[in-house]
Amino acid sequence: MILILEPNTDPDSDAYRQLMNFLEQLPNIQTRTHRVVGAEQTLTEIYLIGNTSVLAVDEMSTLPTVERVVRISEEYRIIGRHHDNERSLEFTYKGVTFSQHELHVFAGLCAVDTPKHVEMMMQALQEHGQVCTRMGAYKPRTSPYAFQGHGKSCLPYVFELAGKYGIRVIAMEVTHENHVREIHEALDQTGHPTGVMLQIGTRNTQNFELLKAVGRQSEMPVLLKRGFGITLEESLNAAEYLASEGNSRIVFGLRGMKTNMGDPHRNFVDFAHVPVVKRLSRLPVCIDPSHSVGSRDRAPDRLLDAMHVTAQGVIAGANMVLVDFHPVPEKALVDGPQALRLDELALFLQDVQIAREAYLNRVALMREHTAEP
Repeated sequence: MILILEPNTDPDSDAYRQLMNFLEQLPNIQTRTHRVVGAEQTLTEIYLIGNTSVLAVDEMSTLPTVERVVRISEEYRIIGRHHDNERSLEFTYKGVTFSQHELHVFAGLCAVDTPKHVEMMMQALQEHGQVCTRMGAYKPRTSPYAFQGHGKSCLPYVFELAGKYGIRVIAMEVTHENHVREIHEALDQTGHPTGVMLQIGTRNTQNFELLKAVGRQSEMPVLLKRGFGITLEESLNAAEYLASEGNSRIVFGLRGMKTNMGDPHRNFVDFAHVPVVKRLSRLPVCIDPSHSVGSRDRAPDRLLDAMHVTAQGVIAGANMVLVDFHPVPEKALVDGPQALRLDELALFLQDVQIAREAYLNRVALMREHTAEP
């Protein structure tokens, strides 16, 4: 059972204390409180865990500060979109709002290589009005001999350059809880000039100890990528792991499935699941065209395959695009063959906007068609 409190409920108010005192007296019931800070209001949800079947919805609805009560039986208790709960898990981080209604492009380096290339990338983003990017410092690789990323040594200059060029949020993969600590330390060292969205990569979707560690910290939001060889249900349960530890500021990422059925693309593109994830969960949905396609191949219409699949995801309602760019792809230390060039950034952003407008027009058309008489 979920108790949805009135917006902006003050946890220090008498009414809130009365509510919590009552809940603490319930036998065989545990409570978990989740607060999501949005741009305009703070939303509080209290999850009652245990034998909630004996609790009457009507009675619980009369408790102080309670706006609505949702009885749930579905597996995704926190992230799930339950039948009478229409709100998405919206959150604002560093002035950027993430929800199932927004769209942000995170273009950047799959792996940080040199300060020069980082600066060139961020300068190009600033020139095109972008405030988000991706920058890989820790890179899990299939081969033990491949470049594994510069690690914590590159964090200070990445963060400082982000501050210089107005980049508010950097998506950065972590593979161990020590990496979270190193990012915290580097942000402190540089004076917090930017923010970091911790990325759980596809290889770590079922690294449950990492999920728990990242979920326990509340400062940074999380981008969780779908596991490349597991079901959607299993990947959504991984997101539930994060939320159950206290951090529900999660974006769910689709990055393609590992199967030769997707050939000649690197992975089988799974962006048809964008609306499915939004129906099953309240999470914003990210698409990763670079790791889905894995090349710079171009269709006869002269559009890159990566642009085609990006448009497919955006026109289906994606809320975030994670895409590889590099100033000199030929010199990239990771995934150079799939990286777009800086002189293609404006074209890519314009194409994304065309797809976004098409999605919004589709939504408006359906709302008009299904409007109550």
